[in-house]
Amino acid sequence: MENLRFEDEMNGVNFGDKRINDACGDLLEAFANRPNFSISGAMFSRTELTRAYRFFDNEKVTPEEILRPHFEKTAERCRDFDVVLCPQDTTELDFTRPKQQVAGAGPMADDGRRGAFLHYTAAFTPDGTPLGAISAKTWAREFPDADTPKLSDAEKRKKRYGTPIEEKESIRWLEGFRETKKLASADTDTTYVSLCDSEADIIDLFAEPRTDNLHWIVRAGQDRATLDENGAAMGFIRDTLLTQPVLFTNEIGVRGRVPKDPRETRPRRTARVSRRASVEIRAGAVTLRTPTRCRKNRRLSVNVVMVREVDPPAGETPVEWILLTTLPISTDEEVRLVIQYYTVRWMIEVYFRTLKTGCRVEERRFETLKRMLNCTAIYMIVAWRTMLLCRLGRECPDLDCDALFEPSEWKSVWAVTHRNEPIPEKPPKLPDFLRLVARLGGYVDRPNRPDPPGEETVWRGLQRMHDLAWGWDTFGPGASPEQDV
Repeated sequence: MENLRFEDEMNGVNFGDKRINDACGDLLEAFANRPNFSISGAMFSRTELTRAYRFFDNEKVTPEEILRPHFEKTAERCRDFDVVLCPQDTTELDFTRPKQQVAGAGPMADDGRRGAFLHYTAAFTPDGTPLGAISAKTWAREFPDADTPKLSDAEKRKKRYGTPIEEKESIRWLEGFRETKKLASADTDTTYVSLCDSEADIIDLFAEPRTDNLHWIVRAGQDRATLDENGAAMGFIRDTLLTQPVLFTNEIGVRGRVPKDPRETRPRRTARVSRRASVEIRAGAVTLRTPTRCRKNRRLSVNVVMVREVDPPAGETPVEWILLTTLPISTDEEVRLVIQYYTVRWMIEVYFRTLKTGCRVEERRFETLKRMLNCTAIYMIVAWRTMLLCRLGRECPDLDCDALFEPSEWKSVWAVTHRNEPIPEKPPKLPDFLRLVARLGGYVDRPNRPDPPGEETVWRGLQRMHDLAWGWDTFGPGASPEQDV
Protein backbone atom coordinates (compact mmCIF):
# COMPACT_ATOMS: atom_id res chain seq x y z
CA MET A 1 0.00 0.00 0.00
CA GLU A 2 1.45 3.32 -1.09
CA ASN A 3 0.77 6.95 -0.10
CA LEU A 4 1.35 6.39 3.61
CA ARG A 5 3.69 9.29 4.33
CA PHE A 6 1.74 11.51 6.68
CA GLU A 7 3.04 14.76 5.23
CA ASP A 8 1.58 13.80 1.83
CA GLU A 9 -1.98 14.05 3.18
CA MET A 10 -1.90 17.83 2.64
CA ASN A 11 -0.45 17.75 -0.88
CA GLY A 12 -2.84 19.69 -3.08
CA VAL A 13 -4.50 21.77 -0.38
CA ASN A 14 -5.44 25.11 -1.87
CA PHE A 15 -6.97 28.00 0.04
CA GLY A 16 -5.86 30.51 -2.58
CA ASP A 17 -2.97 31.71 -0.43
CA LYS A 18 0.39 29.92 0.00
CA ARG A 19 0.77 31.18 3.57
CA ILE A 20 -2.54 29.59 4.55
CA ASN A 21 -1.60 26.38 2.73
CA ASP A 22 1.71 26.19 4.62
CA ALA A 23 -0.01 26.90 7.92
CA CYS A 24 -2.40 23.98 7.35
CA GLY A 25 0.47 21.55 6.82
CA ASP A 26 2.37 22.86 9.84
CA LEU A 27 -0.68 22.51 12.07
CA LEU A 28 -1.26 18.94 10.92
CA GLU A 29 2.32 18.04 11.81
CA ALA A 30 2.15 19.80 15.20
CA PHE A 31 -1.15 18.15 16.17
CA ALA A 32 0.07 14.73 15.04
CA ASN A 33 3.15 15.05 17.23
CA ARG A 34 1.09 16.01 20.29
CA PRO A 35 -2.49 14.82 19.69
CA ASN A 36 -3.41 14.79 23.38
CA PHE A 37 -2.00 18.25 24.14
CA SER A 38 -3.93 21.50 24.17
CA ILE A 39 -3.52 23.83 21.18
CA SER A 40 -1.07 25.98 23.10
CA GLY A 41 0.80 22.86 24.25
CA ALA A 42 1.19 21.66 20.67
CA MET A 43 2.72 25.00 19.60
CA PHE A 44 6.32 26.02 20.37
CA SER A 45 5.77 29.77 20.65
CA ARG A 46 3.21 32.50 20.99
CA THR A 47 3.76 33.36 17.33
CA GLU A 48 2.81 29.83 16.27
CA LEU A 49 -0.23 29.90 18.56
CA THR A 50 -1.42 33.20 17.05
CA ARG A 51 -0.89 31.77 13.57
CA ALA A 52 -3.01 28.73 14.48
CA TYR A 53 -5.91 30.81 15.77
CA ARG A 54 -5.83 33.05 12.70
CA PHE A 55 -5.89 29.98 10.47
CA PHE A 56 -8.97 28.50 12.12
CA ASP A 57 -10.77 31.84 11.93
CA ASN A 58 -9.87 32.58 8.30
CA GLU A 59 -12.90 32.93 6.00
CA LYS A 60 -11.16 30.86 3.30
CA VAL A 61 -10.64 27.89 5.63
CA THR A 62 -13.38 25.25 5.75
CA PRO A 63 -13.45 21.62 6.93
CA GLU A 64 -14.22 20.54 3.35
CA GLU A 65 -11.06 22.14 1.92
CA ILE A 66 -8.89 20.91 4.80
CA LEU A 67 -10.04 17.33 4.17
CA ARG A 68 -10.21 17.41 0.36
CA PRO A 69 -6.57 16.29 -0.23
CA HIS A 70 -7.05 13.51 2.34
CA PHE A 71 -10.17 12.31 0.50
CA GLU A 72 -8.15 12.18 -2.71
CA LYS A 73 -5.35 10.19 -1.07
CA THR A 74 -7.93 7.78 0.36
CA ALA A 75 -9.30 7.18 -3.15
CA GLU A 76 -5.78 6.41 -4.38
CA ARG A 77 -5.18 3.90 -1.58
CA CYS A 78 -8.52 2.17 -2.25
CA ARG A 79 -7.41 1.30 -5.79
CA ASP A 80 -4.77 -1.07 -4.39
CA PHE A 81 -7.40 -3.51 -3.05
CA ASP A 82 -9.97 -5.88 -4.51
CA VAL A 83 -12.54 -5.13 -1.77
CA VAL A 84 -12.96 -1.94 0.28
CA LEU A 85 -15.44 -1.71 3.15
CA CYS A 86 -16.99 1.72 3.71
CA PRO A 87 -18.75 2.11 7.06
CA GLN A 88 -20.57 5.35 7.78
CA ASP A 89 -21.95 6.62 11.07
CA THR A 90 -22.85 9.75 13.02
CA THR A 91 -21.39 10.96 16.30
CA GLU A 92 -22.08 13.89 18.60
CA LEU A 93 -19.46 16.59 19.12
CA ASP A 94 -20.32 17.90 22.57
CA PHE A 95 -19.02 21.47 22.92
CA THR A 96 -20.99 22.33 26.07
CA ARG A 97 -19.24 24.89 28.25
CA PRO A 98 -19.96 25.64 31.92
CA LYS A 99 -20.32 29.39 31.38
CA GLN A 100 -20.06 30.97 27.94
CA GLN A 101 -21.29 28.61 25.19
CA VAL A 102 -19.59 28.22 21.81
CA ALA A 103 -21.21 30.67 19.38
CA GLY A 104 -23.05 28.74 16.67
CA ALA A 105 -23.29 25.45 18.59
CA GLY A 106 -26.77 23.96 18.47
CA PRO A 107 -28.89 21.78 20.77
CA MET A 108 -28.01 18.10 21.18
CA ALA A 109 -30.23 15.18 22.12
CA ASP A 110 -31.23 17.00 25.29
CA ASP A 111 -31.67 20.73 25.79
CA GLY A 112 -28.88 21.01 28.34
CA ARG A 113 -26.03 20.34 25.91
CA ARG A 114 -24.63 22.32 22.97
CA GLY A 115 -22.56 21.13 20.05
CA ALA A 116 -22.61 19.75 16.52
CA PHE A 117 -22.81 16.44 14.67
CA LEU A 118 -20.30 14.64 12.47
CA HIS A 119 -21.34 12.08 9.85
CA TYR A 120 -18.23 10.24 8.72
CA THR A 121 -17.74 7.77 5.87
CA ALA A 122 -14.49 5.83 5.99
CA ALA A 123 -12.65 3.21 3.94
CA PHE A 124 -11.22 0.01 5.45
CA THR A 125 -9.73 -3.16 4.08
CA PRO A 126 -11.57 -6.38 5.00
CA ASP A 127 -9.03 -6.99 7.78
CA GLY A 128 -9.78 -3.57 9.33
CA THR A 129 -6.85 -1.51 8.07
CA PRO A 130 -8.03 2.13 7.78
CA LEU A 131 -7.43 3.68 4.38
CA GLY A 132 -8.79 7.12 5.27
CA ALA A 133 -11.95 9.19 4.98
CA ILE A 134 -14.30 9.21 2.01
CA SER A 135 -16.53 12.04 3.21
CA ALA A 136 -17.34 14.00 6.35
CA LYS A 137 -20.35 16.20 7.02
CA THR A 138 -20.69 18.48 10.05
CA TRP A 139 -23.73 20.49 11.08
CA ALA A 140 -25.45 22.05 14.08
CA ARG A 141 -29.16 21.94 14.74
CA GLU A 142 -31.18 25.12 15.01
CA PHE A 143 -32.89 26.07 18.23
CA PRO A 144 -36.67 25.70 18.05
CA ASP A 145 -38.75 28.85 18.03
CA ALA A 146 -40.12 29.51 21.50
CA ASP A 147 -43.51 30.38 19.99
CA THR A 148 -43.77 27.11 18.03
CA PRO A 149 -46.50 24.93 19.59
CA LYS A 150 -45.41 21.53 20.86
CA LEU A 151 -46.62 18.58 18.81
CA SER A 152 -48.00 15.33 20.09
CA ASP A 153 -46.28 12.04 19.23
CA ALA A 154 -48.89 11.38 16.55
CA GLU A 155 -48.39 14.82 15.04
CA LYS A 156 -44.62 14.38 15.06
CA ARG A 157 -44.99 11.03 13.30
CA LYS A 158 -47.28 12.49 10.66
CA LYS A 159 -44.90 15.38 10.05
CA ARG A 160 -41.92 13.04 9.83
CA TYR A 161 -43.61 10.80 7.25
CA GLY A 162 -44.78 13.79 5.21
CA THR A 163 -41.37 15.51 5.04
CA PRO A 164 -39.17 14.65 2.02
CA ILE A 165 -35.92 12.95 2.98
CA GLU A 166 -33.97 15.81 1.39
CA GLU A 167 -35.25 18.00 4.23
CA LYS A 168 -34.37 15.53 6.99
CA GLU A 169 -31.08 14.82 8.75
CA SER A 170 -31.47 11.25 7.44
CA ILE A 171 -30.29 12.47 4.04
CA ARG A 172 -26.78 12.11 5.43
CA TRP A 173 -26.96 8.33 4.88
CA LEU A 174 -27.76 8.77 1.20
CA GLU A 175 -25.06 11.41 0.84
CA GLY A 176 -22.47 9.09 2.37
CA PHE A 177 -23.57 6.28 0.08
CA ARG A 178 -23.40 8.57 -2.96
CA GLU A 179 -19.83 9.57 -2.10
CA THR A 180 -18.93 5.88 -1.95
CA LYS A 181 -20.66 5.42 -5.28
CA LYS A 182 -18.38 8.05 -6.81
CA LEU A 183 -15.35 5.96 -5.82
CA ALA A 184 -16.94 2.80 -7.21
CA SER A 185 -17.76 4.52 -10.50
CA ALA A 186 -14.19 5.74 -10.91
CA ASP A 187 -12.61 2.43 -9.85
CA THR A 188 -14.47 -0.48 -11.44
CA ASP A 189 -11.74 -3.00 -10.51
CA THR A 190 -12.53 -2.66 -6.79
CA THR A 191 -15.68 -3.82 -5.02
CA TYR A 192 -17.01 -1.29 -2.50
CA VAL A 193 -19.37 -2.30 0.32
CA SER A 194 -21.19 0.38 2.33
CA LEU A 195 -21.78 -0.63 5.98
CA CYS A 196 -24.50 1.03 8.08
CA ASP A 197 -26.12 0.45 11.45
CA SER A 198 -29.87 0.43 12.09
CA GLU A 199 -30.26 4.20 11.69
CA ALA A 200 -29.75 3.71 7.95
CA ASP A 201 -32.70 1.31 7.66
CA ILE A 202 -34.32 3.66 5.15
CA ILE A 203 -36.22 2.61 2.03
CA ASP A 204 -34.71 5.52 0.12
CA LEU A 205 -31.24 4.08 0.69
CA PHE A 206 -32.32 0.61 -0.44
CA ALA A 207 -33.82 2.11 -3.60
CA GLU A 208 -30.76 4.23 -4.38
CA PRO A 209 -29.20 3.29 -7.76
CA ARG A 210 -25.81 1.59 -7.53
CA THR A 211 -23.10 0.25 -9.81
CA ASP A 212 -22.25 -3.43 -10.25
CA ASN A 213 -19.19 -3.09 -7.99
CA LEU A 214 -21.08 -1.29 -5.21
CA HIS A 215 -23.02 -3.10 -2.48
CA TRP A 216 -24.42 -2.33 0.94
CA ILE A 217 -25.03 -4.09 4.27
CA VAL A 218 -27.52 -2.43 6.62
CA ARG A 219 -28.52 -3.74 10.02
CA ALA A 220 -32.31 -3.80 10.21
CA GLY A 221 -33.81 -1.27 12.59
CA GLN A 222 -37.40 -2.35 12.07
CA ASP A 223 -39.22 -5.52 11.15
CA ARG A 224 -40.46 -4.63 7.67
CA ALA A 225 -43.44 -6.19 5.89
CA THR A 226 -42.70 -8.58 3.04
CA LEU A 227 -44.52 -9.70 -0.10
CA ASP A 228 -44.75 -13.07 -1.82
CA GLU A 229 -43.94 -13.64 -5.50
CA ASN A 230 -47.46 -12.54 -6.46
CA GLY A 231 -47.23 -9.27 -4.56
CA ALA A 232 -49.54 -10.37 -1.72
CA ALA A 233 -48.73 -9.66 1.92
CA MET A 234 -46.56 -12.46 3.28
CA GLY A 235 -45.52 -11.43 6.79
CA PHE A 236 -42.43 -9.79 8.20
CA ILE A 237 -38.69 -10.19 7.74
CA ARG A 238 -37.98 -11.79 11.11
CA ASP A 239 -40.73 -14.40 10.88
CA THR A 240 -39.69 -15.23 7.33
CA LEU A 241 -36.06 -15.80 8.36
CA LEU A 242 -37.04 -17.99 11.32
CA THR A 243 -38.64 -20.42 8.87
CA GLN A 244 -35.29 -20.88 7.11
CA PRO A 245 -32.99 -23.74 8.13
CA VAL A 246 -29.93 -23.09 10.30
CA LEU A 247 -26.94 -22.92 7.97
CA PHE A 248 -24.29 -23.15 10.67
CA THR A 249 -23.58 -22.15 14.27
CA ASN A 250 -20.79 -20.11 15.79
CA GLU A 251 -19.58 -18.67 19.07
CA ILE A 252 -19.02 -14.92 19.45
CA GLY A 253 -17.88 -12.56 22.17
CA VAL A 254 -20.57 -10.18 23.41
CA ARG A 255 -19.31 -6.87 24.76
CA GLY A 256 -20.95 -5.67 27.97
CA ARG A 257 -22.39 -2.17 28.17
CA VAL A 258 -23.70 0.33 30.67
CA PRO A 259 -26.58 2.54 29.46
CA LYS A 260 -25.88 6.26 29.30
CA ASP A 261 -29.41 6.93 30.50
CA PRO A 262 -30.71 4.64 33.29
CA ARG A 263 -34.25 5.27 32.01
CA GLU A 264 -33.39 3.75 28.63
CA THR A 265 -35.76 0.93 27.58
CA ARG A 266 -34.69 0.23 24.00
CA PRO A 267 -33.08 -3.25 23.77
CA ARG A 268 -29.95 -1.97 22.02
CA ARG A 269 -29.35 0.69 24.70
CA THR A 270 -30.02 -1.29 27.90
CA ALA A 271 -27.39 -2.81 30.20
CA ARG A 272 -25.68 -6.04 29.13
CA VAL A 273 -23.02 -8.29 30.63
CA SER A 274 -19.98 -9.50 28.70
CA ARG A 275 -20.19 -13.16 27.71
CA ARG A 276 -19.52 -15.81 25.08
CA ALA A 277 -22.67 -16.46 23.07
CA SER A 278 -23.66 -19.36 20.82
CA VAL A 279 -25.44 -18.11 17.71
CA GLU A 280 -27.36 -19.65 14.82
CA ILE A 281 -27.07 -18.24 11.32
CA ARG A 282 -29.92 -18.24 8.81
CA ALA A 283 -30.23 -16.55 5.44
CA GLY A 284 -32.80 -15.94 2.74
CA ALA A 285 -34.18 -13.52 0.17
CA VAL A 286 -37.24 -11.34 0.78
CA THR A 287 -39.26 -8.79 -1.13
CA LEU A 288 -39.99 -5.65 0.86
CA ARG A 289 -43.26 -3.83 0.71
CA THR A 290 -42.37 -0.20 0.07
CA PRO A 291 -44.43 2.93 0.78
CA THR A 292 -46.43 4.63 -1.94
CA ARG A 293 -43.86 7.39 -2.38
CA CYS A 294 -41.44 4.83 -3.87
CA ARG A 295 -43.32 4.65 -7.14
CA LYS A 296 -40.38 3.40 -9.18
CA ASN A 297 -39.48 0.70 -6.64
CA ARG A 298 -42.78 -0.64 -5.32
CA ARG A 299 -41.10 -4.00 -4.69
CA LEU A 300 -37.52 -4.24 -3.46
CA SER A 301 -35.80 -7.63 -3.31
CA VAL A 302 -32.99 -7.90 -0.76
CA ASN A 303 -30.95 -10.67 0.80
CA VAL A 304 -31.09 -11.13 4.56
CA VAL A 305 -28.73 -12.78 7.06
CA MET A 306 -29.88 -13.45 10.62
CA VAL A 307 -27.45 -14.00 13.52
CA ARG A 308 -29.43 -15.09 16.60
CA GLU A 309 -28.23 -16.12 20.05
CA VAL A 310 -29.31 -19.50 21.40
CA ASP A 311 -30.08 -19.95 25.11
CA PRO A 312 -29.02 -16.52 26.47
CA PRO A 313 -28.38 -16.21 30.23
CA ALA A 314 -31.44 -15.67 32.39
CA GLY A 315 -32.57 -12.06 32.33
CA GLU A 316 -30.43 -11.17 29.30
CA THR A 317 -31.85 -10.07 25.97
CA PRO A 318 -30.63 -12.44 23.24
CA VAL A 319 -28.19 -11.02 20.74
CA GLU A 320 -29.76 -10.75 17.30
CA TRP A 321 -28.55 -9.21 14.07
CA ILE A 322 -30.70 -8.98 10.98
CA LEU A 323 -28.50 -7.81 8.14
CA LEU A 324 -30.04 -6.60 4.87
CA THR A 325 -27.66 -6.70 1.92
CA THR A 326 -27.23 -6.74 -1.84
CA LEU A 327 -24.31 -9.18 -1.59
CA PRO A 328 -24.94 -12.79 -2.69
CA ILE A 329 -25.80 -15.40 -0.02
CA SER A 330 -26.11 -18.57 -2.11
CA THR A 331 -23.38 -20.44 -0.18
CA ASP A 332 -22.33 -20.69 3.46
CA GLU A 333 -19.07 -18.98 2.59
CA GLU A 334 -20.90 -16.00 1.09
CA VAL A 335 -23.06 -15.74 4.22
CA ARG A 336 -19.96 -15.83 6.44
CA LEU A 337 -18.47 -13.08 4.31
CA VAL A 338 -21.49 -10.81 4.88
CA ILE A 339 -21.14 -11.26 8.65
CA GLN A 340 -17.37 -10.77 8.52
CA TYR A 341 -17.72 -7.59 6.49
CA TYR A 342 -20.30 -6.12 8.85
CA THR A 343 -18.07 -6.66 11.90
CA VAL A 344 -15.65 -4.14 10.37
CA ARG A 345 -18.32 -1.47 10.95
CA TRP A 346 -17.18 -1.44 14.60
CA MET A 347 -13.89 0.14 13.48
CA ILE A 348 -15.65 3.46 12.91
CA GLU A 349 -16.60 3.45 16.59
CA VAL A 350 -12.92 2.96 17.42
CA TYR A 351 -12.17 5.91 15.17
CA PHE A 352 -14.65 8.16 16.99
CA ARG A 353 -13.10 7.15 20.31
CA THR A 354 -9.62 7.99 19.00
CA LEU A 355 -10.87 11.36 17.74
CA LYS A 356 -12.59 12.31 21.00
CA THR A 357 -10.41 10.69 23.66
CA GLY A 358 -7.04 10.64 21.92
CA CYS A 359 -7.28 13.98 20.13
CA ARG A 360 -9.69 15.56 22.64
CA VAL A 361 -11.52 17.54 19.96
CA GLU A 362 -14.45 18.29 22.27
CA GLU A 363 -12.14 19.96 24.81
CA ARG A 364 -10.63 22.56 22.47
CA ARG A 365 -11.24 26.09 23.71
CA PHE A 366 -12.57 28.14 20.82
CA GLU A 367 -15.29 30.76 21.01
CA THR A 368 -17.01 29.95 17.70
CA LEU A 369 -18.29 26.79 16.04
CA LYS A 370 -16.39 27.61 12.83
CA ARG A 371 -13.06 27.43 14.64
CA MET A 372 -14.07 24.23 16.46
CA LEU A 373 -15.03 22.43 13.24
CA ASN A 374 -11.93 23.59 11.34
CA CYS A 375 -9.78 22.31 14.18
CA THR A 376 -11.72 19.03 14.27
CA ALA A 377 -11.07 18.51 10.55
CA ILE A 378 -7.31 18.48 11.10
CA TYR A 379 -7.61 16.13 14.05
CA MET A 380 -9.70 13.79 11.89
CA ILE A 381 -6.59 13.12 9.80
CA VAL A 382 -4.49 12.71 12.96
CA ALA A 383 -6.96 10.13 14.35
CA TRP A 384 -6.81 8.17 11.09
CA ARG A 385 -3.03 8.11 11.19
CA THR A 386 -3.00 6.79 14.77
CA MET A 387 -5.37 3.97 13.85
CA LEU A 388 -3.33 3.18 10.74
CA LEU A 389 -0.11 2.79 12.71
CA CYS A 390 -1.76 0.39 15.15
CA ARG A 391 -3.28 -1.71 12.38
CA LEU A 392 -0.15 -1.85 10.23
CA GLY A 393 1.75 -3.01 13.28
CA ARG A 394 -0.56 -6.03 13.37
CA GLU A 395 -1.03 -6.72 9.66
CA CYS A 396 2.44 -5.93 8.25
CA PRO A 397 4.95 -7.87 10.38
CA ASP A 398 7.69 -7.66 7.72
CA LEU A 399 7.48 -3.88 7.14
CA ASP A 400 10.49 -1.89 8.36
CA CYS A 401 9.58 1.00 10.64
CA ASP A 402 11.51 3.50 8.52
CA ALA A 403 8.68 3.24 5.98
CA LEU A 404 6.67 5.46 8.32
CA PHE A 405 9.17 6.96 10.77
CA GLU A 406 12.23 9.14 10.43
CA PRO A 407 15.66 7.87 11.60
CA SER A 408 15.69 10.34 14.49
CA GLU A 409 12.34 8.95 15.66
CA TRP A 410 13.12 5.25 15.74
CA LYS A 411 16.72 5.70 16.87
CA SER A 412 15.81 7.97 19.80
CA VAL A 413 13.06 5.62 20.93
CA TRP A 414 15.41 2.66 20.70
CA ALA A 415 18.07 4.49 22.69
CA VAL A 416 15.63 5.22 25.52
CA THR A 417 14.01 1.78 25.64
CA HIS A 418 17.32 -0.13 25.20
CA ARG A 419 19.70 1.95 27.29
CA ASN A 420 22.45 -0.67 27.52
CA GLU A 421 22.30 -1.80 23.90
CA PRO A 422 23.78 -0.19 20.80
CA ILE A 423 21.45 1.19 18.16
CA PRO A 424 21.10 -1.32 15.32
CA GLU A 425 22.21 -0.37 11.84
CA LYS A 426 19.00 -1.78 10.36
CA PRO A 427 15.70 -0.33 11.57
CA PRO A 428 13.44 -2.70 13.55
CA LYS A 429 10.25 -4.11 12.10
CA LEU A 430 7.16 -1.94 12.45
CA PRO A 431 5.32 -4.21 14.97
CA ASP A 432 8.39 -4.32 17.22
CA PHE A 433 8.90 -0.57 17.00
CA LEU A 434 5.26 0.22 17.78
CA ARG A 435 5.55 -1.85 20.94
CA LEU A 436 8.50 0.36 21.93
CA VAL A 437 6.44 3.48 21.20
CA ALA A 438 3.52 2.08 23.19
CA ARG A 439 5.84 1.38 26.11
CA LEU A 440 6.49 5.11 26.26
CA GLY A 441 2.70 5.55 26.53
CA GLY A 442 2.18 3.04 29.34
CA TYR A 443 1.92 -0.28 27.51
CA VAL A 444 3.31 -3.13 29.62
CA ASP A 445 5.26 -5.22 27.13
CA ARG A 446 5.50 -8.52 28.97
CA PRO A 447 7.34 -11.44 27.32
CA ASN A 448 5.08 -13.34 24.92
CA ARG A 449 2.19 -10.93 25.51
CA PRO A 450 -0.26 -11.81 22.70
CA ASP A 451 -2.37 -8.66 22.50
CA PRO A 452 -0.74 -5.81 20.55
CA PRO A 453 -0.82 -2.23 21.85
CA GLY A 454 -4.01 -0.25 21.34
CA GLU A 455 -4.65 3.25 20.07
CA GLU A 456 -4.48 4.93 23.48
CA THR A 457 -0.97 3.80 24.46
CA VAL A 458 0.26 4.45 20.92
CA TRP A 459 -0.96 8.06 20.76
CA ARG A 460 0.58 8.75 24.17
CA GLY A 461 3.84 7.18 23.07
CA LEU A 462 3.90 9.16 19.82
CA GLN A 463 3.90 12.39 21.81
CA ARG A 464 6.95 11.30 23.80
CA MET A 465 8.60 10.00 20.63
CA HIS A 466 8.32 13.43 19.03
CA ASP A 467 10.03 15.07 22.00
CA LEU A 468 12.80 12.47 21.93
CA ALA A 469 13.30 12.95 18.17
CA TRP A 470 13.43 16.72 18.62
CA GLY A 471 16.14 16.34 21.26
CA TRP A 472 18.00 13.85 19.05
CA ASP A 473 18.12 16.30 16.14
CA THR A 474 18.69 19.43 18.25
CA PHE A 475 21.50 18.52 20.62
CA GLY A 476 21.87 14.75 20.32
CA PRO A 477 23.57 12.46 17.79
CA GLY A 478 21.46 13.88 14.98
CA ALA A 479 22.64 17.48 15.50
CA SER A 480 25.14 18.88 13.04
CA PRO A 481 28.60 19.74 14.44
CA GLU A 482 28.19 23.37 13.45
CA GLN A 483 24.82 23.71 15.21
CA ASP A 484 24.74 26.20 18.05
CA VAL A 485 22.74 24.57 20.86
